[in-house]
Amino acid sequence: MFGRFMRAFAALALVATVPALAALKDGTKAPDFTLQATQGGKVFTFSLADALKKGPVVLYFYPAAFTPGCTIEAHDFADAIGKYHALHATVIGVSHDPLAKLQKFSVSACRKKFAVAADTNQTVEKEYDAVLAVAPKYANRTSYVIAQDGKIVYSYTNLDPDKHVANTLAALKQLEAAH
Repeated sequence: MFGRFMRAFAALALVATVPALAALKDGTKAPDFTLQATQGGKVFTFSLADALKKGPVVLYFYPAAFTPGCTIEAHDFADAIGKYHALHATVIGVSHDPLAKLQKFSVSACRKKFAVAADTNQTVEKEYDAVLAVAPKYANRTSYVIAQDGKIVYSYTNLDPDKHVANTLAALKQLEAAH
């Protein structure tokens, strides 16, 4: 078990610095979904359609809760949540992790500031073409900005967590300026 994890981690590290393009292009209608989610350890049902009624949605996929890059990325999103709210955006993270694990992750790494959802069958990951090719059990680190009309206005895939927050905030600002 540990050996398989280390091989998967090594594969992730090997491609971590190689940017890739997300498969769903700008202008594409975002696939609707409903998943069990948690924020601050509290479980609820997250619906993309319902979230879009309030404003744009930043949907980000990440490989696994409590891994170094995913924890960094969650901290970055939590630190910037006020900026997202100022742009009327909802942030939701999605991984294949079970809900019980995400309840803890939503408290510690997400600092109770945004929700994370359990896509244990990887249904949503597949619809958004966010499955990591070198380790298909995991999601690729992919971020989408979805406008209120349900269309993708920005997508970014890179296993390095550093630019996901800055890039999605910039895309939200462009979206707001266009409207």
